[in-house]
Amino acid sequence: MSIVVYTTPTCGYCHQVKAYLNQHSLPFVEYDVSRDQRAAMEMVQLTGQQGVPVTLIDGQPVVGFNRPLIDQLLAQRTTRPPKLGVAIADADQIAAKNNLQLPKGAYVGQVKPGSTGALAGLRPGDVIVQLAGQAIESDQDVHRVMADMQYGRSADLLVWRDDRTIGLTARF
Repeated sequence: MSIVVYTTPTCGYCHQVKAYLNQHSLPFVEYDVSRDQRAAMEMVQLTGQQGVPVTLIDGQPVVGFNRPLIDQLLAQRTTRPPKLGVAIADADQIAAKNNLQLPKGAYVGQVKPGSTGALAGLRPGDVIVQLAGQAIESDQDVHRVMADMQYGRSADLLVWRDDRTIGLTARF
C-alpha cells in the first residue's frame, strides 16, 4: 500500500492526518509543498486543489482530514489486491507499432503520481521484465502477478531502461 501526504508545517489538519496514520501504524511518505515545488504541482495536478492536507491512499486522493473516506480506502485493502498505479501495454506491440527495439515485457506508458509504482521509481518508457521473482513477457503477466500481491509486502522488479536492466522495489 502506498500512502502519500502533502502537507505544510503550519497546517493543523496535516498534523492530525499524520497522527491518525501513525496511530494505525501506517507508513507514509510526506511531501512539504511549501518547500517542494514539484510536489506542490503534482498535488494540484492530481486534485485541482491548492490547500493541504491531501492524502493519496493507493493513488486515491483525500482532500482535507476526511477520516471516513480515509477509513473506507484503508478498509478496501482487505477486499482487493494492491495496484502499481501504472498504465501498461505489451512491449512487443509497442515496439512493432513504434519501430522500437524493446525486450519482452510490460511497457509502462504512464505512472500515476504518488502511486506504488511512482514511489518505486518506475518511469514512462520502462519495460517491466520481472516482478516478484516471476518473468514478465507481456502486460497480462503483470496483472496475473499483481492479483496475488498482498498489502504490507514488497516486490522486487527488474526494469529495462535506457538499454540496461535496473532493480527497483515496490512496497505495497
